Amino acid sequence: MKFAGTVVCLLVSVGAAGTAAAADPFYIGSWIVTAAVAAPWADPQRKPDGTERARLMGKAVVLNAKEISGPRPFACAKPQYKVIDYGPDIIFQGAFDEMQRADKKADPKTLAVSLGFASGPIKTLETGCEIDVHFADDTTAKIGLNNYVYTLKRR
Repeated sequence: MKFAGTVVCLLVSVGAAGTAAAADPFYIGSWIVTAAVAAPWADPQRKPDGTERARLMGKAVVLNAKEISGPRPFACAKPQYKVIDYGPDIIFQGAFDEMQRADKKADPKTLAVSLGFASGPIKTLETGCEIDVHFADDTTAKIGLNNYVYTLKRR
C-alpha cells in the first residue's frame, strides 16, 4: 500500500512538471497598443508624423509561437524569438547610446526610466523581424518605431 501511494505521488509530480514545462513563454498572448509618445531621440524641431500613430492606437498585436499577427509593421510570418536582458543603452537599437555619444548629458538610464523602465536590465524580445519588444514589466511592453515609443498592455 505504501508503495502504491509513492507511485501515485511520483506520477502526479511528473504530470505537474510536464504541465509547467509546456507553459507558454511570458510574452505569448494578445497585447493592445495603448499609448504612443514622441521618442527621446526624435528631433524636437520636427514633430513626428502622427498618421501611423493614429492607425496603430488601440490595435491588437498577438504574439504566437509561430507568428506575430497585427497591423503592419508589427505582423511577422516567421518570428525567431530570443529573450535577452539589455542595458538601457542598447534598447531601441542603441538609440540612447547614440544620444549619449552626441551629448554626454543624455544618460541612457535616465531616458529609460522616463519611459517607464526600471533602472536595471530590461528584458527584451528579439523577434527576428522588424521590431524588438522591450518589457517594462510582465504586463507592459514598449516598441520604438518611426520616432515614437509605443506602449503595449497585455490583454
